[in-house]
Amino acid sequence: MFKTIQEMISYVKKENIEIIDLKVCDMLGIWHRISITSNKLDESIMEKGIGFDGSSYHFLTVEKSDMVMIPDVSTAYIDPFRSYKTINVIANIYVIKDNQYLRFSDDPRYVAEKTENLFKKDNISDEILLGPEYEFYVLDHMSYKISDHHLEVKIDSEQAQWSSSKTENNLGLHVRDHGAYHLDSPLDHSYDLRTKVVVEAEKINIPIKYHHSENGGPGQVEIEVNFAGVKEMGDRTMKIKHLLKNTAKSMNKTISFMPKPFSNELGSGMHVHIQLKHQGKYIFFDKSGYSGLSKIAHYAIGGILKHAKSLCAFTNPSTNSYKRLVPGFEAPVTLAYATANRSAVIRIPGYTIQEDEKRFELRSPDAMSNPYLCFSAIMMAAYDGIKNKIDPSLLGFGPYDINLYDLPASEQNKIQSLPTNLKEAASELENDYEYLLVGNVFSKIMIDNQIKQLLTEEKEISKLPHPKEFELYYNR
Repeated sequence: MFKTIQEMISYVKKENIEIIDLKVCDMLGIWHRISITSNKLDESIMEKGIGFDGSSYHFLTVEKSDMVMIPDVSTAYIDPFRSYKTINVIANIYVIKDNQYLRFSDDPRYVAEKTENLFKKDNISDEILLGPEYEFYVLDHMSYKISDHHLEVKIDSEQAQWSSSKTENNLGLHVRDHGAYHLDSPLDHSYDLRTKVVVEAEKINIPIKYHHSENGGPGQVEIEVNFAGVKEMGDRTMKIKHLLKNTAKSMNKTISFMPKPFSNELGSGMHVHIQLKHQGKYIFFDKSGYSGLSKIAHYAIGGILKHAKSLCAFTNPSTNSYKRLVPGFEAPVTLAYATANRSAVIRIPGYTIQEDEKRFELRSPDAMSNPYLCFSAIMMAAYDGIKNKIDPSLLGFGPYDINLYDLPASEQNKIQSLPTNLKEAASELENDYEYLLVGNVFSKIMIDNQIKQLLTEEKEISKLPHPKEFELYYNR
């Protein structure tokens, strides 16, 4: 929104802005904020910043946990939800060493910057283009209770099939299970909510490709944004989530990006489409290559598939992620690539024919991830593939132009699969992380921190008795 702090100060005075919210993304991918009144905004904030405790943001460092946030004024935008006129601005994280302000190496935004700079430095690509698809559920109620004597979750959706027998205020506008794909109004209950979000998104320079209802009957939907770089797409993801959750709250709805909120419904992913440009050319295109992809595109695929298991520690960092990554619910689990094949982890869209369209899609990630770290890790795996010319076909990853779910068990067992739980993903990262350290993009401290976080969550969930266990075992 602004090029300089002087521009921002001038705008704040002219438009009578009252509050400045500085946003920082923690390791989990959650925004934290510090709010200042407009009277406190001056040029010194770019030099001194605002101090905070980094340990509360899930950062581990060899230094002290005191950190400083300094706003990136180019990310500023008007917050449409606040009663007082407010500007949101994303901040970068700094540490103080020898009386100097230095970028914090594990700031997720800085990791994204370093990823992009590595591709430029090695003359591979001067523009990384990522296009995520955000899938999520729009619901009407969510409550839960977890105690030693009471475990309960209740989720409700007015459009769900289970609401068809309600006797009050029932207009019969319900959607059968797995039957919501591209439905029109009035069956598409969240259309107005999504439309409001995408209109607001475009006001703050987030171009929207489209939005629509998805397969999940209780209210699954999708918003897809136009392509952008690693850091920019991280910023857009955080802004889109903020818009979605606040819009839902204002309309008495609730939104969940959980990969698998319903056991028998379609899960929600965050498929990532990937392109590279260099010196104005789309370098993934080769008319004579398999599915129109160049060698460099195949090497990128090879790197991602080679490291796909360890990538899950960043792309699928929740216990719930692995309830989605099971066969039978349109989620990819097999480490393979193919054209127009949704059962493979990497799909090459069959409808991309032109040079500027040619890309591939990584289908395994979900929105539980920190977007900056998710996108960075994916591209570091692609970088490894390109630098070391990793041919996916020579490693047995395909191409498989068949439905992998239809293969007999004996053939399926020959194809590698993604981890089946969070503990496995943590173990895979522990054994395969050096590709992330190249160029000091990720640090070993960050890797260790991520592994510790995953194992902590896995242990916390694993010790909880599940209600199904009482059905199976209580009276044995």
